[in-house]
Amino acid sequence: MSHVPEHHSINYVEITVTDLERAKQFYTNAFNWVFKDYGPTYAAILGPSGFDEVGGLLVAEKPRPTGGPFVLLYSANLDASAAAIVAAGGEVTEGPYEFPGGRRLHFTDPSGNELGVWAEH
Repeated sequence: MSHVPEHHSINYVEITVTDLERAKQFYTNAFNWVFKDYGPTYAAILGPSGFDEVGGLLVAEKPRPTGGPFVLLYSANLDASAAAIVAAGGEVTEGPYEFPGGRRLHFTDPSGNELGVWAEH
């Protein structure tokens, strides 16, 4: 069953990557993401249902410049997520560190995009 978007809610996150196949492999290996291909320069990120699109990977010469919104993923086990990021070819650039809501880390994917992962205490 498809999710009905809510007015003014965050609906879709698009990540600019330099190598689509490498990016898909990284996000699949690190976070078990599933994709739907739309040609050689775009792949949709499917949500947990396996049907709804929650974002996409867009090929470009370089990632978007820094300074935009910071995307955070949730993890039930932050240390396991950190290990999966490194094993998949990413780099943990900060943390894990404590913050009032739990623990968090920042990482870069193989294209150089910086994202974060957080977990409750």
